[in-house]
Amino acid sequence: MQNHVFVQMSKITNVAGRVDYISNPKRQEHLYATYSTVEPVFWKYLADQNQLDFTQSGTKGKCIEARELIIALPKSFTAYDPQLLLQAFTESFRNEYGVQCTAALHHNKAMTNYHIHLIFSERKVLEKREMKIAERNMFYDENGKHVRTKKEILDPEGSIRPGCRIIAKGSPYESNYFAAKESKFKQREFVADVKKLYADLINILIKDETQKLTVFDPAGPYLPTEKIGKNNPKAEKMRSDNEARKEWNRTVDEALVSGIPEEDIQIVRKEYISKSVAASIAEQGFLPEKLCGILKNAVKKLQERIRMFRLRLVPKQSLSDHNRKMLQQLTPVKIKLDQKMSVIRKTDEKIGLIDSRLESMSGFAGIGKGKAKTELIQKRVTYINEKSALAEEMKRIVQSAGYDTVRSFMTDYAKLCDLVRRDGTEEADGLKKASSKESILSRLNQNKAILENAGKTVAGKKRDQQLVASKSNELV
Repeated sequence: MQNHVFVQMSKITNVAGRVDYISNPKRQEHLYATYSTVEPVFWKYLADQNQLDFTQSGTKGKCIEARELIIALPKSFTAYDPQLLLQAFTESFRNEYGVQCTAALHHNKAMTNYHIHLIFSERKVLEKREMKIAERNMFYDENGKHVRTKKEILDPEGSIRPGCRIIAKGSPYESNYFAAKESKFKQREFVADVKKLYADLINILIKDETQKLTVFDPAGPYLPTEKIGKNNPKAEKMRSDNEARKEWNRTVDEALVSGIPEEDIQIVRKEYISKSVAASIAEQGFLPEKLCGILKNAVKKLQERIRMFRLRLVPKQSLSDHNRKMLQQLTPVKIKLDQKMSVIRKTDEKIGLIDSRLESMSGFAGIGKGKAKTELIQKRVTYINEKSALAEEMKRIVQSAGYDTVRSFMTDYAKLCDLVRRDGTEEADGLKKASSKESILSRLNQNKAILENAGKTVAGKKRDQQLVASKSNELV
């Protein structure tokens, strides 16, 4: 099961205040470093420009002055110099997207989440400041909105209302330091691109190969886990769901090691997760508490597939020496995975027995058996933890062979098995054809000898007949 990079983006409606919040030591308990590509006044100018454009557009709601990324870092990164680490992440973003940033490196209060806050502008700075000159007197009401005539800003007595203003003809009425907002920052693909950018950077800096990160593939067989925010009232429910998601992901690894094609796993996911969730919503409405049960059922279905599936035997003979050698190199890794999975299967059987016993203690049958149920539940938790540890060991096994995930290893292994099998089939077909050809030639040679003997016999009989006839003529 992969370690996925975590990047979350949010909109900021008060950029100057947010910049101060993330970078002010008085407001942050665990602040290690701050870094900015611009002076603080930049954010004031940016906010003013965004607010002006927002007002002129007449759009309802709140003005988005900037955007913020939260980037989770591996725990091991606390060993790096905080200032240099933050600078590397900030400059990587600026070099990639060409916009200005301010960032801060934090720990949460529990000291369990090492992360970066990175605030960035959606606008690039213009090389030359734009100035707009009024071609006639311009009138603005209390809300800063441009109106056509002076009458629209006067009170009943004919005086200019407080907050309204007039810009005389020939005076500058707008000064622009920034280009228009770039639409790419609003697109869904943007966050995916940022995740790839930071996954690559983290993997360069990371020392422990088992902690390498990947970008989550929503089209793949795995399920994402949910981020549990601070003081979330649904935290306990989300933790339960996350455990169910992790159990599914571990079972996916088991299925891949067993040799089940990824396409078959996707079918199980679609049938017992996607369709089941859709059916639940259609029948009962949106009930998040149903998800855990759906995932547990999907895990059972996939485990049934694993038990029923038998990996096809690979022929020993192969025409391709390269494929055979590659397969020989990967086979010991596959054997280790199979050994781990054998232990996992036995652990699954133990969990199944516990589940059966717990089910038999439900309702009235469980009265007076509280202690026994508690012991069974504790055993179940122990076995689940053992499965998690085994799944991590499987990941380390494939990483020692140069693969990031069990999935990527099994993809290559399955391809090699198929190639070797195909080579062996072609070799067998070739031998069969050669044998068939030899058999045909042999039969032809046998038939030729028979025909020749038959010809000799016929020729001999003909000569005898001719001799008899000639003798008869002589007698006559």
